[in-house]
Amino acid sequence: MGKNGVVIMWQLLKLVMPLAHLMSFTIITGVLGFLAAIFIMVLGAMGLANLIGFSTHLNLSQILTALFILALARGILRYLEQMSGHYIAFKLLALLRDKVFTALRKLAFVKLQGKQAGQLLSLVTNDIELLEVFYAHTIAPIMIAIITSAILLGVFAHISLWLMSVALLAYFTIGFLLPVFTTKMAREEGRQYRQLVGEMNDYFLDSLRGMKEIQLFNQAEARLAAIHQRSQNIDQAFWRLKQQESQVRRYSEIAVSLFNIAMLFVGLALYATQHIDFYGLLIAVILLMSSYGPVIALSNLSNNLLQTLASGERVLGLLAEEPELQEVHKGKNLDQIERLSGEDLHFSYGDEMILSAIQFSLNKGEILGIHGRSGSGKSTLLKLIMRFYDPQQGKIEINGENLTSLNTQTLRQNIAYITQQTYIFNQSIGENIQMAKRNASREDVIEAAKKAAIHDFIMSLPQGYDTKVSELGSSLSDGEKQRIGIARAFLHNAPIILLDEPTSNLDSLNEAMILQALLKVKAEKLIILVSHRVSTMAICDKVLKIENGRLS
Repeated sequence: MGKNGVVIMWQLLKLVMPLAHLMSFTIITGVLGFLAAIFIMVLGAMGLANLIGFSTHLNLSQILTALFILALARGILRYLEQMSGHYIAFKLLALLRDKVFTALRKLAFVKLQGKQAGQLLSLVTNDIELLEVFYAHTIAPIMIAIITSAILLGVFAHISLWLMSVALLAYFTIGFLLPVFTTKMAREEGRQYRQLVGEMNDYFLDSLRGMKEIQLFNQAEARLAAIHQRSQNIDQAFWRLKQQESQVRRYSEIAVSLFNIAMLFVGLALYATQHIDFYGLLIAVILLMSSYGPVIALSNLSNNLLQTLASGERVLGLLAEEPELQEVHKGKNLDQIERLSGEDLHFSYGDEMILSAIQFSLNKGEILGIHGRSGSGKSTLLKLIMRFYDPQQGKIEINGENLTSLNTQTLRQNIAYITQQTYIFNQSIGENIQMAKRNASREDVIEAAKKAAIHDFIMSLPQGYDTKVSELGSSLSDGEKQRIGIARAFLHNAPIILLDEPTSNLDSLNEAMILQALLKVKAEKLIILVSHRVSTMAICDKVLKIENGRLS
């Protein structure tokens, strides 16, 4: 069940508070610009009436001068409104992206394991981009329509309360009732469209990543057919949205025509009974006919709001998600790390027990091996040490201090975590290593690469450390990628190194080089090495064997 549209709009609106002064400027220039445009039409009608002999309060020269001034003002005011409105929109989009990536960092790993990459990609690109419509073309138009309509109702009231009543009903119907009615009708279509786009991104990313397997098992045609079917589903959802837009326009045009006729009949009746003069009749009819701009803009908002509210709901949903566990910000900081231990650790995912009664201890200068089959809980133990999760029972301590009492950021700064698959960014080799420590010098990077036994390979590349990964294509082997990952860990220079199956995809030569690199830095580190390979355990001082979540 989705949130109410008003709730979503209010939550999005709260983000604009730091730029409220600029939003006020946008609204004021918008109101003045619309009033200028409306009274251009009124003055034009007065000029024509003057030419054919009807009496008006202004002579032709005054009318022409006023028209020139209003036309000039309209252009300037419209420019200022659009400029400030879009400045606010793009400023807020930058702020929103920052908030989203901050939220992703806090949620990272634990909650994001259950999210699809394509859905997240769609959220941080398409969904946030669509919110530009809300910030640049929704907030200001709503306020402009309300203020402009209030001013014009004052003009109608000055002529006749009956005419004001017709105008009030027209503005309320076109600016409020129609948008609310049409948005409720098509709210689900907007949400479904954004959902389908996100699922398509997921499927497409999966297809790109699994291209080799798709070709290997001759699934290209089936995959292409599935993509085509998903594209058709998106097209159909988009078509339903467009049909809704045409319905909104049709309803708006019918309402405008009916209220124009109503104003004309009421005005003629008042003129016939001498409640107003011809001048009042002329102004009232032309004023209403030319004043629908702001309220029609509100009516048309529902077209884009269908997608915008769906996008806003997805973005706000991510921002509102709470981390699986709260980080400790005012805990103790770590100094010299001499000992890491776990006592009676129990952990489960839901009802599934993963670890039970696990104990370990590790001193500085030692390598602890954790051996067991895939799925036995080895990697989960590392995640507990990183405090991605807290155990349901037992405790993990560093220097005798429980992890829950330590500053979480400091804890993770003191740990280098190397996974089975090292991700290589589309940058230079040097930059890929340097990401572990942005202020590191080239000498520091080279030293880390030498420790990881990857320096000689890097120097054999066309531009050494400045060689772009994109220039190498897919020629980096798993062993080379893994050693780049280990070089990152050495550059990070964390006292605790956690390695999760670092040699599982490597041949014996690459495995030996990585294990030798670990032995070189062993004296100053606490190293935990997870592997299902017996050969990898050869360098370990202690080995824990885990089977089905228990020590064996």
